Amino acid sequence: MELIKSFESNKIENFWKKEWEKRGYFTQVINSKNPFFVLQLPPPNITGILHMGHAFNQTITDSLVRYHRMRKFNTIWIPGFDHAGIATQMIIERELDIKKITRQDIGRKKYIEKILEWKKKSSFNISNQMRQLGISIDWSKEYFTMNENISSVVTEVFVKLFEQGLIYRGKRIVNWDPKLNTAISDLEVVSKEEDGFIWYIRYPLADNSDFITVATTRPETIIGDTAVAVSKNDKRYTHLIGKLLKLPLCNRYIPIIEENEYIDKTFGTGCMKITPAHDFIDYIIGKKHNLPQINIFTSDAKIIEKDIIPIVYHKLDRFVARKKIINDLNNMGLLEQIKAHKILIPRGDRTGSIIEPMLTNQWFIAVNKPTPKETYFSGKSIAEVALEKIKNNEIKLIPKDWNNIYKKWLNNIEDWCISRQLWWGHQIPVWYDEDGKIYVARNEFDAQIQAGKKKIYRDEDVLDTWFSSSILPFSILGWPKKKTQEYKFYIPYSILITGFDILFFWVIRMIMMTTHFTGKIPFKKVYIHGLVRDSHGKKMSKSKNNILDPMDVINGIKLKDLIEKRVYALEDLKKINDITKITKKEFPNGISAFGADALRFTFISLSTLGRNINFDLKRCQGYRNFCNKLWNAARFVQINVLSCNYNSIEYKNINNKKIKLLKADRWIISLLQKTNLKIRKEFSNYRFDNIASAIYKFIWHEYCDWYLEIAKIQLKSNDKYCKLNTCNTLLYVLETLLRLAHPIIPFITEDLWQKIFPLKNGKINEKKKSIMVQNYPTINLNKIDKKSEKWIKQLKIYVNACRNLRGEMKLSPASRIPLYIESKNNDNYLISFFPYLQELAKLSNIKVVNALPVNSISPVIIFDNIKFMLIAKINIIEEKERISKEINKISIIINRAQKNINNEFFIKKAPKKIIVKEQERINNLSTILHKLQEQLLKFKNSNN
Repeated sequence: MELIKSFESNKIENFWKKEWEKRGYFTQVINSKNPFFVLQLPPPNITGILHMGHAFNQTITDSLVRYHRMRKFNTIWIPGFDHAGIATQMIIERELDIKKITRQDIGRKKYIEKILEWKKKSSFNISNQMRQLGISIDWSKEYFTMNENISSVVTEVFVKLFEQGLIYRGKRIVNWDPKLNTAISDLEVVSKEEDGFIWYIRYPLADNSDFITVATTRPETIIGDTAVAVSKNDKRYTHLIGKLLKLPLCNRYIPIIEENEYIDKTFGTGCMKITPAHDFIDYIIGKKHNLPQINIFTSDAKIIEKDIIPIVYHKLDRFVARKKIINDLNNMGLLEQIKAHKILIPRGDRTGSIIEPMLTNQWFIAVNKPTPKETYFSGKSIAEVALEKIKNNEIKLIPKDWNNIYKKWLNNIEDWCISRQLWWGHQIPVWYDEDGKIYVARNEFDAQIQAGKKKIYRDEDVLDTWFSSSILPFSILGWPKKKTQEYKFYIPYSILITGFDILFFWVIRMIMMTTHFTGKIPFKKVYIHGLVRDSHGKKMSKSKNNILDPMDVINGIKLKDLIEKRVYALEDLKKINDITKITKKEFPNGISAFGADALRFTFISLSTLGRNINFDLKRCQGYRNFCNKLWNAARFVQINVLSCNYNSIEYKNINNKKIKLLKADRWIISLLQKTNLKIRKEFSNYRFDNIASAIYKFIWHEYCDWYLEIAKIQLKSNDKYCKLNTCNTLLYVLETLLRLAHPIIPFITEDLWQKIFPLKNGKINEKKKSIMVQNYPTINLNKIDKKSEKWIKQLKIYVNACRNLRGEMKLSPASRIPLYIESKNNDNYLISFFPYLQELAKLSNIKVVNALPVNSISPVIIFDNIKFMLIAKINIIEEKERISKEINKISIIINRAQKNINNEFFIKKAPKKIIVKEQERINNLSTILHKLQEQLLKFKNSNN
């Protein structure tokens, strides 16, 4: 079947994404004799669709998976979806908001049913998008973190940790999101500097003899103060330590305490109000000095109704209360002054709501507590073990720069708050009786047995999403059963590919939990990549209107549809006009369909170690052109091989000693071995950008730009063996490079391979069902031929020299002119270039002479011992004018550069590299200038 004229990515991709799965290529039949390459997909959240970060991560991983599959590893890639507690609940809450109802209105059971309906749609969309991207994952192993089997493991892990004394319930200060009504982790808080104020408030002494002034950025928390702290080194206040203050607005007294560790004498007035229930530092100071902890806020950040709090502030929103408190203090003469002040404001990364430090009852894992005797690493804390695994190099972080960050985090890790005040998630397996006694059990029946006849009720909180995610390395392998085939062979996984943004959220916690419960490391390596940003290096976000959907890049999207899509995603409807204008300006014609291979190649080419990815559609367009180039090259090979009556597409073994290859054939095969060597090396180094570069350079610059052009010449030969060997080389190199490139661009390589190579007598060869199950090309070092490489290098020099001369003479590409070569040695080596040089440089003939014509105006290029001269008619007047302009232009540049070199200030200040480069530039330009002057002199002499 002859290839169609142009590469149609859409048709090819739609066929093969179904065909691969239909044939069962993604499901590995385990052969215990072969090495294992096992990975786990960082499970996408069920929050809608894949974003560019997912597509980037999955492309990198899939290239590794396909590479190892072709190398006959037992290749297992396990997919799954995360229930994403907070993120998913926010989506459903928005839907309910539109209908003006709350989750409390419909109840927990129906609310969960609604989320499960959403999960079906979301996971269906995401899995289809992954298929469209060409992700070769084993869908038969798909899991969901809320499925019954994983949920039972979550419960088992919680109960065991509790029984080991490593889970406890405690009242501690946490980051509280008033919009979500739940605690969130430190890493879910984004702090940015914003404009604010600092208020100076007077606190009268109990005996009204004097007052001290306290500076604060949060005056609304004054009603929760339980002390004012000063330093013993601050002479202004040492005489007041131990005395009582009358707390403004409240009918109570608070002490002045001595605190030296946390007091900054230079900030504000040197006095610090202590609100233990609503500030992390204050909480530590409060515990140290045994101060009362007064919670002043409800879960939605309104002032709580307590007798200890003045009734006038009850039920007020925190910021409304702030205004009233400031006004009341001013009316009482206790507000000394207000100053503008830059403040670091903590906001929830999902809601944008200002985070409130809140003292609440939560469940924690004691990560720094020594583990009991019955555990794998008894006496060591789970954080300590996780740290050792990196220090001992049992787990390698790539790039290794992350080691220091990892160690720093673990050395400063706090107990992990694992409870969330949500409805969506794994409900904590804890029950309470009427007296508040705790019963931790695997189910309600067991809890009731523990409680006896007492009535019990279940804790309504759910576990942090990262709790269930942290145990995935073993929860999806059948643990606590340890005799499953999966548990035996899969863990530790070969590598984890993930972004740095979840290194602490997920990676560290998986190491802690997996080592604790299995005694094994979860994975041997962690490849940590950057984040995908826009072409200007800015973070992709809805507010910036710079988000790209990978499916739009693959399939294309009209401008109208793109605008509708972006407007639909808006939360702030006031920005519709701005979004429309920006989108029209950036994508006046919408987005073209680039195809999955072009998108994948773009991702791979941009994946430098550890750096963020600045994604530019222009790069994608370039790699779409690259795919076209490959398609056209394959079409050329197919057509020419068939036209030469090459009787079988089953090419002969290139290692056959009877086959006598020409220099050009040996050169391209030699270069192919080196490219293969480079690709394998870079796969082992995880330098995907270098892999893309090696493939691109070989296909575009060597195979297409040079060898195919040389092959055209050889195929015109009357020597049937020359033609036969050229056909053989064309097929061998094309088939090999298709296998080399397959892990990166799977669709086009599969389609070309199927249409050209598996045919035998017009039928599918059963041994060659798909390129993805073929062997990855082996390297034959014996085929590296330095002599042929040197010969081609010289040929390129000669061809490019002639092309440059033609350019100088402004000759039409269609005009063929003679080349005169002055050479003292009329040797066979020089003559061997002539057939190729004549065709590639568009020459009518080549003549070797003892001396070039004297006083000829034709340009000359001098090599070591020979000279080239193209003989052509030239318009002397035009040529003199052109050369004169060029001489003038170069002279100006040389003079400017010479001034720099002669400038003492420049020589002193400029780095040596710059000075050397500037001198080299002058020398190179001077050489060109000298040649132009010689040429101009020739024209002048001929004119005389």
